[in-house]
Amino acid sequence: MPNPTAVFDTTMGEIQAEIYLDRVPITASNFIDLAQSGFYNGLHFHRVIPGFMNQFGCPHSKDPASRRAGTGGPADGQFKNLATGGMETRSNGGNIKDELISRDSNVPGTLSMANTGSPNSGGSQFFMNVANNSFLDHFSPGQSKHPVFGKIISGYEICEAISKVPTRNDNPVTPVKMNSVTIRM
Repeated sequence: MPNPTAVFDTTMGEIQAEIYLDRVPITASNFIDLAQSGFYNGLHFHRVIPGFMNQFGCPHSKDPASRRAGTGGPADGQFKNLATGGMETRSNGGNIKDELISRDSNVPGTLSMANTGSPNSGGSQFFMNVANNSFLDHFSPGQSKHPVFGKIISGYEICEAISKVPTRNDNPVTPVKMNSVTIRM
């Protein structure tokens, strides 16, 4: 069975990505559950750095001017692991267990879990890499451990364009909104 595809409908255009349910089932199932619940709809990219990445997924970014953007996550609760059928838990502010099992690297066009730098602190926020950021790989030396859970298969030029918008403190001056995220299974 092929992996699901996420369709990101942004105010700058459409991006499609394969979601690696076969490689990181907890992380992928968490993302799919949030997307299917409408969690991401209406949020804004809150951190955009050219030559690095575009970060998204904080519920506080519904208001693009919120000073809390980048600090939030989903509610605690459970979601179904779509690979195993078992239930997984979001806790301590909507965080999931780190899933450091795939050797996919943070290369241009990949989707990767954002976190606070502490173990098991990823929830809803993720980023789209626009550079080779292999120093963020969980299997590379250093503190940052960001598991890759997907790869853009269409619309990478939109991702690059988002990374180059004018910003103030890494926040787009003209907000870039995620109209919707839909999943094709």
